[in-house]
Amino acid sequence: MEIDVVFKLYRFLKPYTAYIAVVIVLLFLQVLSDLYLPTLMANIVDHGIVNKDVNYILRVGGFMLLVAAGGTLCAIIATFLSSKTAVGFGRILREKIFTKVESFSLHEFDKIGTATLITRTTNDVTQVQQVSVLILSMMISAPLTCIGGIIMAIQEDRGLTWVLLVSVPVLFAIIGIVLTRGIPLFRLMQLKIDKLNLVLRENLTGIRVVRAFNRIDQEKKRFDDANSDLMNNAVKVNKIMAILMPMMMLIMNFTTIAIIWFGGIRINNGDMQVGSLMAFIQYATQILFSLLMLTMLFIMVPRAQASAVRINEVLDTEPEIKDPSKGNSTSIQRGFVEFKDVSFSYPGAEQPAISKINFSARPGEITAIIGGTGSGKSTMVNLITRFYDVESGSVLVDGVDVREMSQESLRAKIGFVPQKTVLFSGTIADNIKYGREDATLDEIKHAVQVAQATDFVTEMEAGFDHTIAQGGTNVSGGQKQRLSIARALIRRPEIYIFDDSFSALDFKTDAKLRAALKPEIADATVFIIAQRVTTVMDADRIIVLDDGLIAGIGTHKELLNSCEVYREIVASQLSEGEIA
Repeated sequence: MEIDVVFKLYRFLKPYTAYIAVVIVLLFLQVLSDLYLPTLMANIVDHGIVNKDVNYILRVGGFMLLVAAGGTLCAIIATFLSSKTAVGFGRILREKIFTKVESFSLHEFDKIGTATLITRTTNDVTQVQQVSVLILSMMISAPLTCIGGIIMAIQEDRGLTWVLLVSVPVLFAIIGIVLTRGIPLFRLMQLKIDKLNLVLRENLTGIRVVRAFNRIDQEKKRFDDANSDLMNNAVKVNKIMAILMPMMMLIMNFTTIAIIWFGGIRINNGDMQVGSLMAFIQYATQILFSLLMLTMLFIMVPRAQASAVRINEVLDTEPEIKDPSKGNSTSIQRGFVEFKDVSFSYPGAEQPAISKINFSARPGEITAIIGGTGSGKSTMVNLITRFYDVESGSVLVDGVDVREMSQESLRAKIGFVPQKTVLFSGTIADNIKYGREDATLDEIKHAVQVAQATDFVTEMEAGFDHTIAQGGTNVSGGQKQRLSIARALIRRPEIYIFDDSFSALDFKTDAKLRAALKPEIADATVFIIAQRVTTVMDADRIIVLDDGLIAGIGTHKELLNSCEVYREIVASQLSEGEIA
């Protein structure tokens, strides 16, 4: 069994080195205590009871109590420290996974999957954490008990050790057979948990769509199928593992019977004393019980091994987007953005999302990007923010290729309002301060006012302290968009990106918002990605995309005369009177 994958994670246990050292010492003392007790008991029987020496019985018995109490105390402290170490180890692993995932580009998220990342951070870490407690306690004490028990049993009576030479290999053979069949099923277990998590997550996040299309019964069936699949796998693996305990007890009982039978013969022949037989039985029980503990460990390790592999996959994944070793500080002017012959393809796509894109955007200008669905508008945004890296060409911000800038310094320049509005659980003020933590209440109020959100915020009973539900489900789409815009405004960035951020607003609110935005963003470089012509027609520059290519660049009037694609978009949305 390859448990090196589990041990590979133990490099993160360095902060708990002292705890582990203490646990090892305490477990060693506990094992010595457990191994010494049967010998003391044999001495009491053979020397105290046989000779009717009460003083000897009391003296050795009292010493036994002290040894037992010492061993118990060592076991309690060792268990406490083992548990504390394992829980701390789990915290470190979750922190490492979360930090690693935070560094992933969108490509890594697409490749690994959100559902499995959640499972790996929670369930898989729990599996490794649980087996760590067993390893810290049993991986040390069980082998010591087994080896020490064999040595002590031989000292008590060499003639009966052949019983152990028969029972132990038989036990190992049974363990090997069972685990060989169980390990593949344990590996499948985590994959099936992933599947269940995926179905559950999709159902909960898409509950409105599920109900709107009356697909509740179908989703129940889909969940039941995934749930039943996990259950069947769990039942199958537990049936296999359930064989171990009865077989263990059967072998232990037969071993005890054999020891009593042949030990009785040796006592009858005068080759062995009663106390030695009692001690030998206890040592045999300790040996087999230590193997039982190792068996429990072997039961847990395969599943933990599967989990460790999945955790290591995340930790060993090298993000495609990395910060340069040294940042470039060259700057032309703050907020200057330039695309130079940029092309980009999504992994597995047959054709590029955008090709040969060339343009520049300066501070104080509004650059609008318009085009049909799938034309590459949001892709351009993802390249500016460096959620993906370009396939060829370069994206420059302030004259520096974004690949030569740290991601933190690049994104500190950007105020981003995404196409899919995301709010976090917490208050309205908390969500707006997500843009800048040190924002004052006056600054928050001003940002909300510019975003045309003051009316609905003040109408709420708690105002800025109103609690936003997870995912922002207790506010409307338009309200979410306005709060998202306020969050970007409070950042006071050099570059604003509004990715279809006005789609949920009525025309009146849209017009008021854009009028209020003008003085706020006058000195910044502004990108507006939109579907509506009315949102972009006042821009200083409009970029028209068609199938990933630039079909035209210019003002609204210029494009009406020069760009057929733009004319078609305008004609589909505006009347002849509005166009004129």
